Amino acid sequence: MKVLTARQAWDMLEKEPENQAPEAPVPILVDVRTRPEWVHVGLPDASAMTAPLLCLTWQPDRQREFVEALVEAVPDQQTPLLFLCRSGMRSHHAAVLAENAGYADVSNIVDGFEDQHGPDKGWRASGLPSTHMPLSGS
Repeated sequence: MKVLTARQAWDMLEKEPENQAPEAPVPILVDVRTRPEWVHVGLPDASAMTAPLLCLTWQPDRQREFVEALVEAVPDQQTPLLFLCRSGMRSHHAAVLAENAGYADVSNIVDGFEDQHGPDKGWRASGLPSTHMPLSGS
């Protein structure tokens, strides 16, 4: 498993496809936080990235369901996966599960979405694009 900062992950996610080798697979950002976190705290702004965003909650008591949902959403196990949570812990566990499921290119965003590890670290504290998920019906 690779370890990336939010800024390093952004450098991979914002690249224009024409700047990449034609055979290079497009990475997927997998946000493993909960729906309340996405709604109330925010999430990476997928419209600012060329890579897709997959919101898929990881919970310690639902690991099998997480892997099943990941395999269904991302069947190509050569697809680079970049895992994100609040502080880098849940995303680490999710990345380990992905590796154990056979995904070949797995990264954990160690400083997470929020600035949990000091100034200028984490997705938001680094000033990377973020947005809020609208509530159902809004």
